[in-house]
Amino acid sequence: MTRLESAPHKAEKRTKIPRWVLGLGPLVLIAALIALFSLLNAPGLTGLGDDRPPEEAVVVENIELTDGLITLTVRNEGADPVSIAQVVVSDYYAGFTQSENQMAHLESNTVTVSYPWVQGDPYDISLITSAGGRVDATIDAAVLSPDKGTSFFGLMALLGIYVGVIPIGLGLLWMPFVRRSSPAWIRGLLAFTVGLLVYLTIDATLEGIELVRDNASYGGPLVVLLGAITAYLILEGIEGWAHQRTTHPAGTANPAQPAGMANPARLSPQMLSLLIAVGIGLHNLGEGLAIGSAYAVGSLALGASLVIGFAIHNTTEGLAIVTPLASQRPPLTRLAILGLIAGAPAILGALIGATVYQPTLAAFLLGIGAGAVGQVATKLLPMLKDTTGRTLTPLTASGIIAGLIFMFATGLLVIT
Repeated sequence: MTRLESAPHKAEKRTKIPRWVLGLGPLVLIAALIALFSLLNAPGLTGLGDDRPPEEAVVVENIELTDGLITLTVRNEGADPVSIAQVVVSDYYAGFTQSENQMAHLESNTVTVSYPWVQGDPYDISLITSAGGRVDATIDAAVLSPDKGTSFFGLMALLGIYVGVIPIGLGLLWMPFVRRSSPAWIRGLLAFTVGLLVYLTIDATLEGIELVRDNASYGGPLVVLLGAITAYLILEGIEGWAHQRTTHPAGTANPAQPAGMANPARLSPQMLSLLIAVGIGLHNLGEGLAIGSAYAVGSLALGASLVIGFAIHNTTEGLAIVTPLASQRPPLTRLAILGLIAGAPAILGALIGATVYQPTLAAFLLGIGAGAVGQVATKLLPMLKDTTGRTLTPLTASGIIAGLIFMFATGLLVIT
């Protein structure tokens, strides 16, 4: 009886299909189906839209002004190819050259227009396609685009230091005040920090959506949400990895905790301040990108008001970094590193924005900043609990509101 039962069992083992084959099988079938569909020239669908007019969707991504020239970077968002046939500048047909005679889907084109523009004057530009469509762009006040030489990039780096490194460094000077504060004051400051981070999350999201509101290339506003979700998940993964290594070094385990269960302990003050610095740094990367790109096309008003506005607006970000360290005595080198992590990305962002500005990239980076700062805000909420276990008390609710109002008020000082 045993032999009769074991024979089918052995046969079952011999015919078992490997798991990787089961996973790869559907992909192979899909690839074969697509190849057959292409080989047969899409039976039943060929010529389906031949009678409809072409669908043209072109967006102007960038405008630069040099002596006697207006250079536009345009991109084809539609599925049909597009050709630029004429250029009209303030009701005047202007001569032009272009890098591409025809733009395929998502392809960009550089259109250089010969026109004797005048400093400070407004201009309406229309690109006429070969199918008769119009692509409109407006220059509110013509300004010569800066020459991108060594001095220009030095200025971008200096601007990043002004709006990122220096304000956050000044904010770190609140460390002695934070260390001497009572537990109630610490909860209030942490709530104020949450308000700051919530404001930065909302501000970066709205700014990113505004950049690509009329630009559907690569998903339009969806890239902002994609960036935010990506940053949130990456920081959660990094936090979990670092927390696991700190709590249970390699080769050790917690005997009081079942295998596979996450450690419920809260983050250490050092890790929390690092996460805040990383989140703010990613936000400042997107902020620097927007500043650099705006200055590159001459639309940023540089001056004392800009520096003062950003100094006041970003100084509180330094306070957000040091508040979790209220019970610690961190060395100055650690504070300096945290300040650079949070502020130095503004320099990189300004350099990138001034060199290779692209609205979708800027929106994606702003989304990354929003997701990173939002992730950090959620990690601060458990630290707001009082002795009764309540998170939103009159003190903490007032602190969050104060943080929101302060960031909104100081944001009005920033002129871009």
